[in-house]
Amino acid sequence: MLTPSAPAWAQQQAQAQAIEPQLGQRAHQLIDVLAGRYVFDRYFAPAFQTAVPKERFDALAAQLRGSLGAPLRVVTIAPEGRWSAQLTIAYERGTATMRLAIDLAAPHAVTGLLVTGTQVADDSAAHIAADLAALPGQAALALYALDGKQPPSLAIQDARPMPLGSAFKLWVLAELARQIAAGTHRWDEVVPTGAPSLPTGILQSWPRATPMTVQSLATLMIAVSDNTATDTLIALLGRDAVDATAARYGGSGPVLTTREAFAIKADGTLTQRWSAADAQARRAMLRRIGPALAAAPLDPMMFAGAPLATDSVEWFAAPRDVVRLLADLRDAGPVVRAILAINAGTDPGTARRLDYVGFKGGSEPGVIALSYLVRTKDGRWYALVGGWHRTDAAVDEGKFAALAMRALGLIGR
Repeated sequence: MLTPSAPAWAQQQAQAQAIEPQLGQRAHQLIDVLAGRYVFDRYFAPAFQTAVPKERFDALAAQLRGSLGAPLRVVTIAPEGRWSAQLTIAYERGTATMRLAIDLAAPHAVTGLLVTGTQVADDSAAHIAADLAALPGQAALALYALDGKQPPSLAIQDARPMPLGSAFKLWVLAELARQIAAGTHRWDEVVPTGAPSLPTGILQSWPRATPMTVQSLATLMIAVSDNTATDTLIALLGRDAVDATAARYGGSGPVLTTREAFAIKADGTLTQRWSAADAQARRAMLRRIGPALAAAPLDPMMFAGAPLATDSVEWFAAPRDVVRLLADLRDAGPVVRAILAINAGTDPGTARRLDYVGFKGGSEPGVIALSYLVRTKDGRWYALVGGWHRTDAAVDEGKFAALAMRALGLIGR
Protein backbone atom coordinates (compact mmCIF):
# COMPACT_ATOMS: atom_id res chain seq x y z
CA MET A 1 0.00 0.00 0.00
CA LEU A 2 0.97 3.64 -0.43
CA THR A 3 1.16 4.84 3.17
CA PRO A 4 3.64 7.37 4.57
CA SER A 5 5.24 6.72 7.92
CA ALA A 6 3.64 8.80 10.68
CA PRO A 7 6.87 10.35 12.08
CA ALA A 8 8.10 11.35 8.65
CA TRP A 9 4.70 12.80 7.77
CA ALA A 10 4.52 14.84 10.96
CA GLN A 11 8.05 16.16 10.49
CA GLN A 12 7.41 17.22 6.93
CA GLN A 13 4.15 18.87 7.91
CA ALA A 14 6.03 20.96 10.45
CA GLN A 15 8.61 21.92 7.82
CA ALA A 16 6.14 22.81 5.08
CA GLN A 17 3.01 24.32 6.53
CA ALA A 18 2.23 26.12 3.26
CA ILE A 19 1.43 22.97 1.30
CA GLU A 20 -1.85 21.13 1.27
CA PRO A 21 -1.98 17.89 3.31
CA GLN A 22 -2.88 15.97 0.17
CA LEU A 23 0.30 17.17 -1.51
CA GLY A 24 2.40 16.03 1.43
CA GLN A 25 0.69 12.67 1.42
CA ARG A 26 1.30 12.17 -2.29
CA ALA A 27 4.94 13.19 -1.79
CA HIS A 28 5.50 10.46 0.77
CA GLN A 29 3.61 7.90 -1.28
CA LEU A 30 6.14 8.58 -4.02
CA ILE A 31 8.71 6.38 -2.26
CA ASP A 32 6.55 3.32 -2.91
CA VAL A 33 5.83 4.55 -6.42
CA LEU A 34 9.54 4.82 -7.25
CA ALA A 35 10.19 1.40 -5.70
CA GLY A 36 7.54 -0.20 -7.91
CA ARG A 37 5.10 -0.97 -5.09
CA TYR A 38 2.02 0.81 -6.39
CA VAL A 39 -0.95 0.79 -8.73
CA PHE A 40 0.03 3.10 -11.56
CA ASP A 41 -3.43 4.32 -12.51
CA ARG A 42 -4.38 5.03 -8.89
CA TYR A 43 -1.43 7.35 -8.27
CA PHE A 44 -1.23 9.27 -11.55
CA ALA A 45 -3.95 11.33 -13.23
CA PRO A 46 -5.21 10.15 -16.64
CA ALA A 47 -3.50 13.03 -18.44
CA PHE A 48 -0.15 12.06 -16.92
CA GLN A 49 -0.67 8.42 -17.90
CA THR A 50 -1.28 9.50 -21.48
CA ALA A 51 1.85 11.65 -21.57
CA VAL A 52 4.03 9.14 -19.67
CA PRO A 53 2.82 5.55 -20.18
CA LYS A 54 3.50 3.00 -17.48
CA GLU A 55 6.29 1.31 -19.45
CA ARG A 56 8.15 4.60 -19.84
CA PHE A 57 7.77 5.51 -16.18
CA ASP A 58 8.85 2.04 -15.06
CA ALA A 59 12.00 2.37 -17.17
CA LEU A 60 12.80 5.75 -15.59
CA ALA A 61 12.23 4.45 -12.06
CA ALA A 62 14.41 1.42 -12.80
CA GLN A 63 17.16 3.67 -14.17
CA LEU A 64 17.11 5.71 -10.96
CA ARG A 65 17.33 2.56 -8.84
CA GLY A 66 20.17 1.26 -11.00
CA SER A 67 22.14 4.44 -10.41
CA LEU A 68 21.17 5.31 -6.83
CA GLY A 69 19.85 2.10 -5.24
CA ALA A 70 16.49 1.79 -3.53
CA PRO A 71 14.45 4.91 -2.68
CA LEU A 72 14.34 5.42 1.09
CA ARG A 73 12.53 8.58 2.19
CA VAL A 74 11.52 12.14 1.39
CA VAL A 75 14.20 14.46 2.77
CA THR A 76 12.71 17.86 1.93
CA ILE A 77 9.51 19.31 0.52
CA ALA A 78 9.92 22.85 -0.80
CA PRO A 79 6.50 24.24 -1.81
CA GLU A 80 6.15 25.96 -5.17
CA GLY A 81 2.49 26.69 -4.55
CA ARG A 82 -0.32 25.01 -2.65
CA TRP A 83 -0.46 22.07 -5.05
CA SER A 84 3.13 21.60 -6.21
CA ALA A 85 6.52 21.23 -4.57
CA GLN A 86 10.18 20.48 -5.18
CA LEU A 87 11.19 17.25 -3.44
CA THR A 88 14.51 15.77 -2.41
CA ILE A 89 14.36 11.97 -2.31
CA ALA A 90 17.02 9.99 -0.45
CA TYR A 91 18.18 6.79 -2.13
CA GLU A 92 20.64 4.19 -0.85
CA ARG A 93 23.53 5.71 -2.83
CA GLY A 94 22.51 9.34 -3.31
CA THR A 95 19.62 11.72 -3.81
CA ALA A 96 17.24 12.83 -6.54
CA THR A 97 15.34 16.09 -6.83
CA MET A 98 11.88 16.08 -8.37
CA ARG A 99 8.97 18.41 -9.05
CA LEU A 100 5.59 17.02 -7.99
CA ALA A 101 2.16 18.48 -8.80
CA ILE A 102 -1.27 17.14 -7.92
CA ASP A 103 -4.82 17.71 -9.07
CA LEU A 104 -6.80 20.22 -7.03
CA ALA A 105 -9.84 17.92 -7.06
CA ALA A 106 -10.17 14.70 -5.09
CA PRO A 107 -8.64 12.15 -5.14
CA HIS A 108 -5.75 14.56 -5.85
CA ALA A 109 -3.97 12.32 -8.34
CA VAL A 110 -0.49 13.30 -9.46
CA THR A 111 -0.61 15.44 -12.60
CA GLY A 112 3.10 16.16 -12.90
CA LEU A 113 6.33 14.45 -11.85
CA LEU A 114 9.67 15.61 -13.23
CA VAL A 115 13.12 14.43 -12.18
CA THR A 116 15.23 17.60 -12.07
CA GLY A 117 18.54 16.17 -10.88
CA THR A 118 20.43 13.35 -9.23
CA GLN A 119 23.50 13.25 -7.02
CA VAL A 120 25.50 10.11 -6.35
CA ALA A 121 26.93 9.93 -2.83
CA ASP A 122 30.74 9.96 -2.65
CA ASP A 123 30.89 10.66 -6.37
CA SER A 124 34.27 11.24 -8.02
CA ALA A 125 35.86 11.97 -11.35
CA ALA A 126 36.90 8.32 -11.53
CA HIS A 127 33.33 7.12 -11.04
CA ILE A 128 32.03 9.52 -13.71
CA ALA A 129 34.79 8.43 -16.11
CA ALA A 130 33.87 4.78 -15.59
CA ASP A 131 30.19 5.44 -16.27
CA LEU A 132 31.08 7.48 -19.34
CA ALA A 133 33.30 4.68 -20.66
CA ALA A 134 30.40 2.24 -20.34
CA LEU A 135 28.27 4.19 -22.83
CA PRO A 136 28.01 2.63 -26.31
CA GLY A 137 29.45 4.68 -29.16
CA GLN A 138 31.74 7.64 -28.52
CA ALA A 139 31.51 9.86 -25.46
CA ALA A 140 33.63 12.73 -24.18
CA LEU A 141 33.58 15.05 -21.19
CA ALA A 142 35.78 17.96 -20.13
CA LEU A 143 35.59 20.03 -16.93
CA TYR A 144 38.11 22.88 -16.85
CA ALA A 145 38.76 25.67 -14.38
CA LEU A 146 39.11 28.85 -16.45
CA ASP A 147 41.77 30.45 -14.26
CA GLY A 148 44.45 28.55 -16.17
CA LYS A 149 46.11 27.48 -12.91
CA GLN A 150 44.51 24.09 -12.33
CA PRO A 151 44.59 20.89 -14.38
CA PRO A 152 41.19 19.84 -15.73
CA SER A 153 39.03 17.95 -13.27
CA LEU A 154 37.83 15.80 -16.19
CA ALA A 155 39.50 15.38 -19.57
CA ILE A 156 37.92 12.28 -21.07
CA GLN A 157 38.47 12.08 -24.84
CA ASP A 158 38.42 15.87 -24.78
CA ALA A 159 40.65 16.17 -27.86
CA ARG A 160 38.27 14.06 -30.00
CA PRO A 161 36.09 16.07 -32.41
CA MET A 162 32.45 15.35 -31.59
CA PRO A 163 29.22 16.33 -33.36
CA LEU A 164 27.78 19.47 -31.80
CA GLY A 165 24.21 19.57 -33.04
CA SER A 166 22.81 22.97 -32.15
CA ALA A 167 25.77 23.77 -29.90
CA PHE A 168 27.50 25.01 -33.08
CA LYS A 169 25.40 28.14 -32.57
CA LEU A 170 28.01 29.22 -30.03
CA TRP A 171 30.29 29.88 -33.02
CA VAL A 172 27.64 32.18 -34.46
CA LEU A 173 27.24 33.98 -31.13
CA ALA A 174 31.01 34.45 -30.85
CA GLU A 175 31.29 35.91 -34.35
CA LEU A 176 28.32 38.17 -33.71
CA ALA A 177 29.92 39.47 -30.52
CA ARG A 178 33.18 40.06 -32.39
CA GLN A 179 31.49 42.05 -35.14
CA ILE A 180 29.50 44.10 -32.64
CA ALA A 181 32.70 44.91 -30.72
CA ALA A 182 34.27 45.98 -34.03
CA GLY A 183 31.32 48.27 -34.80
CA THR A 184 30.17 46.28 -37.85
CA HIS A 185 26.79 45.54 -36.28
CA ARG A 186 24.78 46.60 -33.22
CA TRP A 187 22.63 44.70 -30.77
CA ASP A 188 19.70 47.01 -31.55
CA GLU A 189 20.14 46.74 -35.33
CA VAL A 190 16.95 45.55 -37.06
CA VAL A 191 17.18 42.87 -39.78
CA PRO A 192 14.50 40.80 -41.59
CA THR A 193 14.23 37.11 -40.85
CA GLY A 194 15.32 34.72 -43.59
CA ALA A 195 13.92 31.48 -44.97
CA PRO A 196 12.25 29.32 -42.32
CA SER A 197 14.07 26.24 -41.10
CA LEU A 198 12.79 23.18 -39.30
CA PRO A 199 10.81 23.93 -36.15
CA THR A 200 12.92 24.50 -33.15
CA GLY A 201 12.02 27.84 -31.66
CA ILE A 202 9.24 30.07 -32.95
CA LEU A 203 10.31 32.05 -36.01
CA GLN A 204 9.69 29.27 -38.54
CA SER A 205 5.96 30.03 -38.35
CA TRP A 206 6.32 33.83 -38.52
CA PRO A 207 6.03 35.73 -41.80
CA ARG A 208 9.26 35.76 -43.74
CA ALA A 209 11.20 39.04 -43.50
CA THR A 210 9.72 39.87 -40.08
CA PRO A 211 11.93 42.69 -38.69
CA MET A 212 13.88 41.60 -35.61
CA THR A 213 16.70 43.14 -33.61
CA VAL A 214 20.02 41.35 -33.70
CA GLN A 215 19.86 40.84 -29.94
CA SER A 216 16.41 39.24 -30.23
CA LEU A 217 17.69 36.87 -32.92
CA ALA A 218 20.71 35.92 -30.80
CA THR A 219 18.51 35.38 -27.76
CA LEU A 220 16.17 33.05 -29.65
CA MET A 221 19.13 31.24 -31.20
CA ILE A 222 20.64 30.37 -27.82
CA ALA A 223 17.73 30.27 -25.38
CA VAL A 224 15.30 28.21 -27.50
CA SER A 225 17.70 27.08 -30.26
CA ASP A 226 15.68 28.82 -32.95
CA ASN A 227 17.01 27.59 -36.29
CA THR A 228 15.49 30.36 -38.39
CA ALA A 229 17.10 32.98 -36.14
CA THR A 230 20.42 31.16 -36.48
CA ASP A 231 20.34 31.05 -40.27
CA THR A 232 19.33 34.73 -40.39
CA LEU A 233 22.38 35.65 -38.31
CA ILE A 234 24.75 33.52 -40.40
CA ALA A 235 23.53 35.36 -43.52
CA LEU A 236 24.03 38.70 -41.77
CA LEU A 237 27.53 37.91 -40.53
CA GLY A 238 28.74 36.17 -43.68
CA ARG A 239 29.72 32.54 -44.14
CA ASP A 240 33.44 33.29 -44.43
CA ALA A 241 33.41 35.16 -41.12
CA VAL A 242 31.54 32.37 -39.33
CA ASP A 243 33.90 29.81 -40.87
CA ALA A 244 36.90 31.75 -39.56
CA THR A 245 35.47 31.86 -36.04
CA ALA A 246 34.68 28.14 -36.15
CA ALA A 247 38.26 27.44 -37.24
CA ARG A 248 39.61 29.37 -34.24
CA TYR A 249 37.75 26.96 -31.99
CA GLY A 250 38.53 23.65 -33.64
CA GLY A 251 35.75 23.59 -36.23
CA SER A 252 36.08 23.24 -39.98
CA GLY A 253 34.18 24.98 -42.73
CA PRO A 254 32.05 25.49 -44.49
CA VAL A 255 29.70 25.94 -41.54
CA LEU A 256 26.29 24.84 -42.77
CA THR A 257 23.15 26.74 -41.95
CA THR A 258 20.56 24.56 -40.27
CA ARG A 259 18.40 24.62 -43.42
CA GLU A 260 21.35 23.51 -45.57
CA ALA A 261 22.19 20.70 -43.16
CA PHE A 262 18.62 19.44 -43.05
CA ALA A 263 18.19 19.60 -46.83
CA ILE A 264 21.43 17.70 -47.44
CA LYS A 265 20.63 15.08 -44.79
CA ALA A 266 17.22 14.51 -46.39
CA ASP A 267 18.75 13.70 -49.79
CA GLY A 268 20.83 10.53 -49.94
CA THR A 269 22.72 11.60 -53.06
CA LEU A 270 23.64 14.98 -51.58
CA THR A 271 24.68 13.32 -48.33
CA GLN A 272 27.06 11.01 -50.20
CA ARG A 273 28.53 13.86 -52.22
CA TRP A 274 29.00 16.00 -49.11
CA SER A 275 30.61 13.16 -47.17
CA ALA A 276 33.11 12.44 -49.94
CA ALA A 277 34.09 16.10 -50.56
CA ASP A 278 36.86 18.12 -48.94
CA ALA A 279 36.30 21.67 -47.65
CA GLN A 280 37.01 23.31 -51.02
CA ALA A 281 34.63 20.98 -52.87
CA ARG A 282 31.96 21.52 -50.21
CA ARG A 283 32.14 25.29 -50.65
CA ALA A 284 31.80 24.88 -54.40
CA MET A 285 28.86 22.54 -53.85
CA LEU A 286 27.06 25.11 -51.68
CA ARG A 287 27.62 27.87 -54.25
CA ARG A 288 26.16 25.62 -56.92
CA ILE A 289 23.11 24.23 -55.09
CA GLY A 290 22.58 26.95 -52.48
CA PRO A 291 19.45 28.43 -54.10
CA ALA A 292 17.88 24.97 -54.38
CA LEU A 293 18.63 24.22 -50.72
CA ALA A 294 17.09 27.55 -49.69
CA ALA A 295 13.83 26.60 -51.41
CA ALA A 296 13.77 22.86 -50.66
CA PRO A 297 10.80 21.57 -48.64
CA LEU A 298 11.82 20.27 -45.24
CA ASP A 299 10.10 17.32 -43.59
CA PRO A 300 9.68 17.92 -39.82
CA MET A 301 9.54 14.13 -39.33
CA MET A 302 12.97 13.51 -40.82
CA PHE A 303 14.49 13.20 -37.32
CA ALA A 304 11.85 10.83 -35.99
CA GLY A 305 13.89 7.71 -36.76
CA ALA A 306 17.49 6.54 -36.65
CA PRO A 307 20.58 8.80 -36.65
CA LEU A 308 20.88 10.61 -39.96
CA ALA A 309 24.36 11.34 -41.35
CA THR A 310 25.60 12.39 -37.91
CA ASP A 311 29.17 11.44 -38.82
CA SER A 312 29.33 13.72 -41.88
CA VAL A 313 26.56 16.32 -42.34
CA GLU A 314 27.13 17.98 -39.00
CA TRP A 315 29.22 20.48 -37.07
CA PHE A 316 32.25 19.11 -35.17
CA ALA A 317 34.65 20.32 -32.48
CA ALA A 318 36.59 18.78 -29.61
CA PRO A 319 35.34 19.52 -26.08
CA ARG A 320 38.55 21.29 -25.09
CA ASP A 321 38.14 23.67 -28.04
CA VAL A 322 34.57 24.43 -26.96
CA VAL A 323 35.99 25.16 -23.50
CA ARG A 324 38.19 27.85 -25.08
CA LEU A 325 35.15 29.20 -26.88
CA LEU A 326 33.15 29.44 -23.65
CA ALA A 327 36.04 31.22 -21.94
CA ASP A 328 36.04 33.86 -24.69
CA LEU A 329 32.24 34.19 -24.57
CA ARG A 330 32.55 34.85 -20.84
CA ASP A 331 34.69 37.86 -21.70
CA ALA A 332 32.49 39.04 -24.60
CA GLY A 333 30.37 41.34 -22.47
CA PRO A 334 27.24 41.42 -20.31
CA VAL A 335 24.78 40.96 -23.19
CA VAL A 336 26.42 37.70 -24.26
CA ARG A 337 26.53 36.39 -20.70
CA ALA A 338 22.87 37.32 -20.18
CA ILE A 339 21.83 35.51 -23.37
CA LEU A 340 23.68 32.36 -22.36
CA ALA A 341 22.04 32.38 -18.92
CA ILE A 342 18.40 32.50 -20.05
CA ASN A 343 18.17 28.71 -20.38
CA ALA A 344 20.47 27.36 -17.68
CA GLY A 345 20.04 23.73 -18.73
CA THR A 346 20.45 22.43 -15.16
CA ASP A 347 18.29 21.07 -12.39
CA PRO A 348 17.17 23.67 -9.82
CA GLY A 349 19.47 22.29 -7.11
CA THR A 350 22.58 22.72 -9.25
CA ALA A 351 21.48 26.19 -10.35
CA ARG A 352 20.99 27.31 -6.74
CA ARG A 353 24.46 26.10 -5.79
CA LEU A 354 26.13 28.22 -8.47
CA ASP A 355 26.25 31.99 -8.95
CA TYR A 356 25.93 31.90 -12.75
CA VAL A 357 25.09 29.22 -15.33
CA GLY A 358 25.32 29.76 -19.07
CA PHE A 359 24.30 26.92 -21.35
CA LYS A 360 23.88 25.72 -24.90
CA GLY A 361 23.01 22.19 -25.85
CA GLY A 362 22.44 20.31 -29.05
CA SER A 363 20.72 17.06 -29.88
CA GLU A 364 19.26 14.93 -32.62
CA PRO A 365 18.91 11.14 -32.92
CA GLY A 366 22.34 9.72 -32.08
CA VAL A 367 23.79 13.02 -30.81
CA ILE A 368 23.77 14.98 -27.59
CA ALA A 369 26.15 17.85 -26.83
CA LEU A 370 26.16 19.93 -23.65
CA SER A 371 28.16 23.09 -22.95
CA TYR A 372 28.10 24.92 -19.61
CA LEU A 373 29.81 28.11 -18.50
CA VAL A 374 29.50 28.47 -14.72
CA ARG A 375 30.68 30.72 -11.91
CA THR A 376 30.78 29.60 -8.30
CA LYS A 377 29.51 31.79 -5.49
CA ASP A 378 33.11 32.66 -4.61
CA GLY A 379 33.74 33.92 -8.15
CA ARG A 380 35.60 31.04 -9.81
CA TRP A 381 34.77 30.23 -13.45
CA TYR A 382 34.52 26.75 -14.98
CA ALA A 383 33.49 25.24 -18.29
CA LEU A 384 31.93 21.81 -18.70
CA VAL A 385 31.64 20.43 -22.22
CA GLY A 386 30.64 16.95 -23.28
CA GLY A 387 29.01 14.87 -25.95
CA TRP A 388 27.80 11.39 -26.77
CA HIS A 389 27.53 10.09 -30.33
CA ARG A 390 26.09 6.91 -31.78
CA THR A 391 25.59 6.17 -35.46
CA ASP A 392 23.53 3.02 -34.85
CA ALA A 393 20.83 4.20 -32.44
CA ALA A 394 19.50 7.12 -30.45
CA VAL A 395 21.34 8.16 -27.30
CA ASP A 396 19.70 8.37 -23.89
CA GLU A 397 19.73 12.14 -23.44
CA GLY A 398 18.56 11.96 -19.82
CA LYS A 399 21.34 9.56 -18.92
CA PHE A 400 24.02 11.80 -20.38
CA ALA A 401 22.50 14.92 -18.81
CA ALA A 402 22.66 13.16 -15.43
CA LEU A 403 26.38 12.52 -15.98
CA ALA A 404 26.85 16.20 -16.76
CA MET A 405 25.07 17.22 -13.54
CA ARG A 406 27.31 14.83 -11.61
CA ALA A 407 30.34 16.47 -13.22
CA LEU A 408 29.10 19.93 -12.21
CA GLY A 409 28.73 18.51 -8.72
CA LEU A 410 32.51 17.99 -8.60
CA ILE A 411 33.05 21.76 -8.58
CA GLY A 412 34.01 22.89 -5.12
CA ARG A 413 34.73 19.43 -3.76
